[in-house]
Amino acid sequence: MEAAGAAIDRLVRVQQDFPIPGVLFRDLTPVLADAAALRAVTRALAHAHGPVDVVAGLESRGFLLAAAAAAVLGTGVLAVRKPGKLPGDVLSESFELEYGTGTFQVHPSDVPDGARVLVLDDVLATGGSATAACRLVERAGGTVAGVAVAIELVDLGGRAALGPVPLVALRRW
Repeated sequence: MEAAGAAIDRLVRVQQDFPIPGVLFRDLTPVLADAAALRAVTRALAHAHGPVDVVAGLESRGFLLAAAAAAVLGTGVLAVRKPGKLPGDVLSESFELEYGTGTFQVHPSDVPDGARVLVLDDVLATGGSATAACRLVERAGGTVAGVAVAIELVDLGGRAALGPVPLVALRRW
């Protein structure tokens, strides 16, 4: 986990006023573009919560982390998508963001009954998106093994929003 944290410290780009004025955005894309950093972060996130059956990735950077973690773990990936991206029957959950609202959807058939699911994303801010993803996993018949993120923005209270769901953050800022 030390290598992953060091890579995050070294490579994360901080962008003022994105996506709206007043938001200080932590951009993980330089970490994803660096092979050694991606490998370290992926391994640390993949092993954050013990054995799992499925890795759920939140749109959009969470997709990249989840796919890489699933490859490390030998599991499948659950795509937690924004509305209108998945055909057929979907479950939906709306949530609050630090700068607006959002909705996620999943195919319930992509979660085997009783599957232990690791929910992955790049950043935990207010916890709205991660909490919505956890609710979707449970509504689809899975069990949330935990949430793992590269960065937790401590002052925004996301950890409290998750309630009893275990959280691992590689960096807490």
